[in-house]
Amino acid sequence: MISVDYCRVFARYSTWQTTSLVSAADTLTHAQRWQDRGAFFGSVAATFNHLYWADALMLERLRGNERPQDVIFHSLTSPSEWRDFKILREDRDREIGDWASGLSDGDLTGNIGWFPPDGSKRVEMSKALCVVQLFNHQTHHRGQIHAMLTAAGACPAPTDMTALP
Repeated sequence: MISVDYCRVFARYSTWQTTSLVSAADTLTHAQRWQDRGAFFGSVAATFNHLYWADALMLERLRGNERPQDVIFHSLTSPSEWRDFKILREDRDREIGDWASGLSDGDLTGNIGWFPPDGSKRVEMSKALCVVQLFNHQTHHRGQIHAMLTAAGACPAPTDMTALP
């Protein structure tokens, strides 16, 4: 389905795109970043926070933690300070890059399972599909952030893979 190279390229792409969006969001004020813009999570900042925490949950699942929500608490409001968010996001992007760099083909085979935060029954999925979900989920919400930033007058970089440095 996917390869180690796929993971490494998408880890690079994710970092590149997040850096672009964070740079564009730097041009907004604190209030503008938190302004409800009608997206699923409301604001640029809340959507960034959702991605930050969701990435942590999926990485934990990929590492075999069946209840990552017991140690990672998803929050749309934390971090609330932009400077703090940027430091934590850089760390998370580095974590994803390090994870992808350390993969072997065997790491993408088999299934993983976890219990959703809502307490419903255990979910099981192929590891490869979970990796696709990690990167697809990022792309989905980064698209929302891109649209909100553009509407606010900020200028994120292009998103095309052909522009990936």
